[in-house]
Amino acid sequence: MSRTRIKFCGFTREADVDAAVALGADAVGLVFYPPSKRCLTLETAARLRARVPPFVSVVALTVNASPAELQAIIDAVRPDMLQFHGDETPDQCTVHGLPYLRAFRVGAPGLDTPAALLESCLVHEAAAGWLFDSYSPGYGGSGRSFDWSSLANVARSESARPLVLSGGLHAERVSQALADVRPYAVDVSSGVELEPGVKCAGKMRQFAEEVRRFDAARKDT
Repeated sequence: MSRTRIKFCGFTREADVDAAVALGADAVGLVFYPPSKRCLTLETAARLRARVPPFVSVVALTVNASPAELQAIIDAVRPDMLQFHGDETPDQCTVHGLPYLRAFRVGAPGLDTPAALLESCLVHEAAAGWLFDSYSPGYGGSGRSFDWSSLANVARSESARPLVLSGGLHAERVSQALADVRPYAVDVSSGVELEPGVKCAGKMRQFAEEVRRFDAARKDT
């Protein structure tokens, strides 16, 4: 049985990236959305990217970025994957040739029923994975959870892409989330922070330990 992958997102400091890598993170996320407190300049992002060793994926999160802005990110940061949180079409997500995650804000207008959510997901059949966050005004992560049962319809689809669960996760809740959803991966940002963009090594460790504890218990059953 495969293990649950872990993505820590929203880094702004080199020491935090180092801590995540040391904990065995599968991916680190860098944010390029100007309204976010975790948004990076290309120069800072390039420095953080340089801290990431082989076999740990670097994911660039954007929201309705222009093709030129995306290309600048790709040229400066060399991400392994793109993550789209806006209104991007499938063609806009694939034009740069990198694997991508498509984020869906569960509960948003048009994504507020299981059937509508699945329909929107299936449009992005070329995505490497479907990421699910809770809806809030504006774009980007909300830091809040949502009704995980709304993903059951998506998970059962024969065309489902790997599910990435986000939104309101932290060490105290992640085991229940894993039990309810059984996602391919979990994605956490504010749940392992002291303040926006400032990670807590202890919280990241606790989160990773809870995920691995759940995986170990599942293998024993």
